[in-house]
Amino acid sequence: MKVEQQCKIIARERLTPDTVSMTLAVGDMVSSAITNTGRPIHPGQFIHIKCGEGLLLRRPISIQSWLGTRMGGTITVVFEAKGEGTRWLAQRQVGDTLDVLGPLGNGFRTTSGPYLLVGGGVGVPPLHACACYTGCASTAILGFRSKDRAILLDRFDEDCVDVQVATDDGSLGYHGFVDALVRQELEKKRHYQGVLACGPKPMLKRVAEVAAEFGVPCQVSMEERMGCGVGACLVCAVTMKDGTVKHVCKDGPVFDAEEVDWDA
Repeated sequence: MKVEQQCKIIARERLTPDTVSMTLAVGDMVSSAITNTGRPIHPGQFIHIKCGEGLLLRRPISIQSWLGTRMGGTITVVFEAKGEGTRWLAQRQVGDTLDVLGPLGNGFRTTSGPYLLVGGGVGVPPLHACACYTGCASTAILGFRSKDRAILLDRFDEDCVDVQVATDDGSLGYHGFVDALVRQELEKKRHYQGVLACGPKPMLKRVAEVAAEFGVPCQVSMEERMGCGVGACLVCAVTMKDGTVKHVCKDGPVFDAEEVDWDA
């Protein structure tokens, strides 16, 4: 069940000049998700944050990690300040209070066994939750524009059996895009229960194509502009191969890659 409440910022860290990590005290938001759904928050879900008095639309931010206790829970998010709303959010400090709605959306569906986690840019943080959720047995392939934009590598090193990095400019790891590393990994190892991917749509399309070529199930977390975050405004539409239209906020953000019409 989604909960709206005032949440205090209890920790804040600037990971790069444009990327900020925030931990929020969220009261019973985490425990309410467990109580009402019978399961905890799933990796890939998000919270919707009100950003400034003059901005009508909230901003959806993927959940990187969470902790729930009887005394109250915390949620950590990582986001890039690239628009008016997220720039406002990046300026908030420890002790400030935010209006938060969540948890929202449908996350990644996982079972036991290793997964191949593929993230690009600000699509990387929710995959760290996947690494922890799948028993720290997964492999991560992470893509960034350059070395100075890489984030959370130490966390992935702790919680994955292997971490591979690609950068657009070659300043760290493989010089190129993540789909090339996905291909190399699946050529060597086909024991993965699936590929879980989050990032820009062109990246997701290429990763989905490679996964399909090797017959490995693939789930993708789609990035679309949202309005209400609860399926009422119908802004965040995604066309499926069967011609139907689904919405990232309510039906997703995670979809089976084979469902999506990548050419729509």
